[in-house]
Amino acid sequence: MSNYHIKHLEEYFQVYRKSVRNPENFWEEVAEEHFVWRKKWDKVLEWDFSKPEIKWFEGAKLNITENCIDRHIHIRGDKTAILFEPNNPEEEAQHITYKELRKRVCKMANVLRDKGIKKGDRVVIYLPMIPELAVSLLACARIGAVHSVVFAGFSSTALSTRINDCGAKMVLTSDGSYRGSKTIDLKGIVDDALKDCPSVESVLVAKRINSDITMKEGRDEWLAPLMEEAYGDYPAEVMDAEDPLFILYTSGSTGKPKGMVHTTGGYMVYTSYTFKNVFQYREDDIYWCTADIGWITGHSYIVYGPLANGATTVMFEGVPSYPDFGRFWEVVQKHKITQFYTAPTAIRALAKENLDYVNKYDLSCLKVLGTVGEPINEEAWHWYNDHVGEKKCPIVDTWWQTETGGILISPIPFATPTKPTYATLPMPGVQPALMDENGSEIKGNQTDGRLCIKFPWPSMARSIWGNHQRYKDTYFSAFKDMYFTGDGALRDEVGYYRITGRVDDVIIVSGHNLGTAPIEDAINEHPAVAESAIVGYPHDIKGNALYGYVILKETGESRDRDNLKKEINQVITEHIGPIAKLNKIQFVPGLPKTRSGKIMRRILRKIASKDTKNLGDTSTLLNPEVVEKIMEEAL
Repeated sequence: MSNYHIKHLEEYFQVYRKSVRNPENFWEEVAEEHFVWRKKWDKVLEWDFSKPEIKWFEGAKLNITENCIDRHIHIRGDKTAILFEPNNPEEEAQHITYKELRKRVCKMANVLRDKGIKKGDRVVIYLPMIPELAVSLLACARIGAVHSVVFAGFSSTALSTRINDCGAKMVLTSDGSYRGSKTIDLKGIVDDALKDCPSVESVLVAKRINSDITMKEGRDEWLAPLMEEAYGDYPAEVMDAEDPLFILYTSGSTGKPKGMVHTTGGYMVYTSYTFKNVFQYREDDIYWCTADIGWITGHSYIVYGPLANGATTVMFEGVPSYPDFGRFWEVVQKHKITQFYTAPTAIRALAKENLDYVNKYDLSCLKVLGTVGEPINEEAWHWYNDHVGEKKCPIVDTWWQTETGGILISPIPFATPTKPTYATLPMPGVQPALMDENGSEIKGNQTDGRLCIKFPWPSMARSIWGNHQRYKDTYFSAFKDMYFTGDGALRDEVGYYRITGRVDDVIIVSGHNLGTAPIEDAINEHPAVAESAIVGYPHDIKGNALYGYVILKETGESRDRDNLKKEINQVITEHIGPIAKLNKIQFVPGLPKTRSGKIMRRILRKIASKDTKNLGDTSTLLNPEVVEKIMEEAL
């Protein structure tokens, strides 16, 4: 029986048992059967969580781009590797075949080399969702440079912080980007950031919106002419399995962003394996993840995981609301998408709109639906299941993190029975544990605690760039010999996991531990509510009380606010109990969110606590303007 493609629940349990009984053997088999190595490993795994030090496939030599591109050329060279769907539906989509992708990546690799980039150098990529973005990642990997993608919506301050932290020699950007009906001046943001980045020697600029920009003599060059002249072949640099592949920054709840370091061999094996199983990918499928490559979801499940499987992966430049709220479904119909992977935030936003936006498109091509970024609430799950999947597409509610590199807990379509709001069961090789505050593992089901992982998996981050101590303190100091995820989870009677939110989103009210996710789920059940966020604030008697920020649907806007507040607390009482009732409810136009759709509760906590002097940098938010509005009307 192959370890690679799980099709039934019984098979999942067989494979899972084998994977935890002997993880080294399990991953060795997967790695041997499905990848091209220049030299085999000397040892599958070496690890010590107390240091923490993790090495997978030690001594192995490879290049990830040979696995993502070159090995497919003979069998599927003319197959579309990347399907680029532009922001404007009037503009033609691009089908980039595996042969064409290889040529572009090799040309880009030659351009990088001619600019003095060599193995180990860091290259920061600040590009919109255009083909050059995927090509840049792969070209860096081809020559052994370490890429660090910064989402092209971050402010110049956020960009310069990341450039300086990793000491990047080069920045790849574009003249600008399209976002719905707007354009964004990316080059201007880069110029601003580089006022204080001494390590940057060169800036290569892709042309996208044809705007007038200033080019700095001796530093800036247009990318297109260099690509045209470049040679179309480049022998892949031989890398060690544990050489860094990329750095990706994740914002800490405190302090500066953490540059998570992912290495080559284990990351390739794990993202490829999970992509195949979580999305049940077949040869002629057209797979679409709507994330931006600026996030780990884009790295693992738009670029590396799909391409390692020889898949056709869609890169979407646009937004779900442009030119109207039917855009996602129009693209699904147009390209006959089979697997669709998006964020609960997007689903909730689309669920607020008229159903005609969904119903006018033929979505019968869909086979698997996925969600990522946060736990999906029950109402959104049912809307997605009923109206998009037409009750025939399993929903994979995937739980993982920038730090984990790949999906750790998720249903396997057609094998794992799904359950709304539950991420269900761990992937093979992943060993979760629920821990109590005293550091003891909680055995048995129908329990909740802090979610840890007690054994390494191949795609886990190996360190924080330039600060291994912080890596140890953040992830390995809370529980001995465990990776602590920072999330709380609940395990039901059959062993399914439900993520209950960040542990710092557990609020202790009158001695009761209340996770914010279940309360928000309850509030969102109210027919007038579109979305909500709960935080704690200091209370003289209870220690903490609950403050709710609530966005109303259009239908709720004209309702009597006092009555609505009573009804919302009634719903909470019914779902959770009177202990979870909100002391304060503020109706808001929106919630402050990161670009990946996570609610910035830290800001909401400060507003609720009337501590608004130091909100930190809000420029990197998706909607910084909403913070002002919330503060003006705070209770």
